[in-house]
Amino acid sequence: MKALPASFTQYTWALSTEELARRTGLDPFEIVRFDGNVPAQPHRSARPGAIAGALAEVNAYAHGGHSRLVSAIADYAGVEPENIVLGAGADDLILLCARTFTGPGDRVAITTEPTYPLYRVAAGLAGADVGSDDPAITFCCRPNNPTGELGELPRARPLVVDEAYFEYAGETAAELIDDGVVVLRTFSKAFGLAGARVGYALADRDTAAELNRRQAPLPVSTLSAALALAALADPPDVGPELEEREHLARGLRALGLTPLPSRANFLYVPLSEPAAVADALLRSGVVVRVFANGARITIRDREDDDLLLEALARALDRPAPVAAAGGRRVRHLRATAETRIRVRLALDGAGRVRVSTGAGLYDHLLEQLAFHGGLDLVLEGVGDLETGAHHTAEDAALALGQALDRALGDRRGIARYGDAVVPMDEALARAAIDLGGRPWAELQLERDPGLAGHVLQSLAQAARLSLHVEAHGRDEHHVAEAAFKAVGRALRAAARRQDWGIPSTKGVL
Repeated sequence: MKALPASFTQYTWALSTEELARRTGLDPFEIVRFDGNVPAQPHRSARPGAIAGALAEVNAYAHGGHSRLVSAIADYAGVEPENIVLGAGADDLILLCARTFTGPGDRVAITTEPTYPLYRVAAGLAGADVGSDDPAITFCCRPNNPTGELGELPRARPLVVDEAYFEYAGETAAELIDDGVVVLRTFSKAFGLAGARVGYALADRDTAAELNRRQAPLPVSTLSAALALAALADPPDVGPELEEREHLARGLRALGLTPLPSRANFLYVPLSEPAAVADALLRSGVVVRVFANGARITIRDREDDDLLLEALARALDRPAPVAAAGGRRVRHLRATAETRIRVRLALDGAGRVRVSTGAGLYDHLLEQLAFHGGLDLVLEGVGDLETGAHHTAEDAALALGQALDRALGDRRGIARYGDAVVPMDEALARAAIDLGGRPWAELQLERDPGLAGHVLQSLAQAARLSLHVEAHGRDEHHVAEAAFKAVGRALRAAARRQDWGIPSTKGVL
C-alpha cells in the first residue's frame, strides 16, 4: 500500500447514538444530538412516497446520469447544468477536488483553524501536505465550521469554497465560478437529507467537465436523487431555525456564557473545561461537539434547545433560564409507508403542547387532550394527506398511545383509574379511563366529525388503556372536542402518582 503522510489523521465520526445510550444507561431515543449540524427533523418531503417511483426501478441504473436533478440544482443555484458536479455529499466533492488539483509534493492551504477536518484528510489522501507556501489549491469553509463566522473570501486561486451552510448565511461565492472558484454545497444541512448523501459543486464549464471526468460513476443513488428532487420542489424555510438560533444564544448568555456570532445553524460556545461540561450534559442525554476551548451546539427547535439549556444549567450549577421539563419523559418515532410521526412527551408537564401533522381538526383535538391532560407534548409529522386525513390522524393517535405506554412503564405507583365530565356549550362529554394495561374502547359519540372515534380507539389500543366515552350535543365539532377534553382530564387523574405500588390486588398489571 502507498504510505500516507506522517501527519495524516483519519476522519473520525462521533460515537453512535446506541453506543452513547449504552454508556449512559439511557434509551437511544432519550439521546438528543446537538453535535451534527442537521435540522431536528427531515425535510417534509422526505417520506416513502417521494422514493416510490425510484424504488420501483431500483434494479436499474440511472442511464445517462441524473439529468433531472442536475437541471433542478442548476435552477436553484442560478447556473447552467454544465456547471454542476454531483457527489455523495459535500465530503465526496472535497475529496474529488483534492485529488483533481493536487498530488504528492503539492501543498494544500486551509484558510481558517479550527475548521472542518476533512480538508486535511483529503490533502493527505491525495499525497499532499498542508501549508500556505505556494498552494496548489486553497480550501475555505464559509460560514466556518465550528465557529459560524462568515469571513472574507480569500484571493487565492484555485479556491474551493465549502458552502455547506449557504442557506443559513444567504451569501455565496457562486458568482466567482468563472474566476477560479469552485463552490461546494450539500443537501445534508438546511434540506435535512444528511442520510441521503447528496452534494453538488458549482464550477466553470471546463473545471466542472474535468471534475466530472474524474468523479466516480453515478456517485448519487437513484433513491437519494429522488429525495433531493422532492426537496428542491419545496425548498426549506430556514427562518424558524435562525429565530431559534437567537433564542438559544439569549439562553446561553443568561447562563453567563458568550456564544460567538454565527451565520450557520449552530453556535460555538467558549468554555474553560469543555470536556467536563460535555460529560455532564451526556449524563442528561444531551450530546454536543467538543473542541479544545469550547463546544459547538446545533440549533434544533424550542423544546430541544430548552432541554439543552436546562441540562447545561445543571452542569454549570446555575439557575436555568427556562422552565423545567416535565417528568416521566419519552421520545418516540413511528414511521410507516404513509406517515412519519415524532412524539416528545412528558406526563408530568404543564400543558405545553404543539401538534403539527397537517391533519387539521385532529391535530386540534389531540392538542385539547394533551393540554387538559397536563401533558407536555410535541407531536410532529407528515403523511399522505393527499389521500385524506385518515392515515395521518390514525398514526398520530397510535404514536401518542405508544409514547404514553412507554412513559407509564410498568405503571407502578399510579392512580390507574380516572374520570371526568366536560360541558361545552350544548355538548356534554363523560370519560373514564383504566390504565390497567388492557386495551379497550367503548365510545358513544352522538355526532362524529369523521375520525374522532377512530382516533380515540387507536389511542386506547396503542396506550393499552381501557377507555369509555359518552358525548352528546348538536354540533359535531363540540361533541368531539368535549370528548377529547374529557379524555385528557380523565387521563390526568389516572396517571397521577400515588404510593400504592402496583394498583391491583393481583400484584401485577
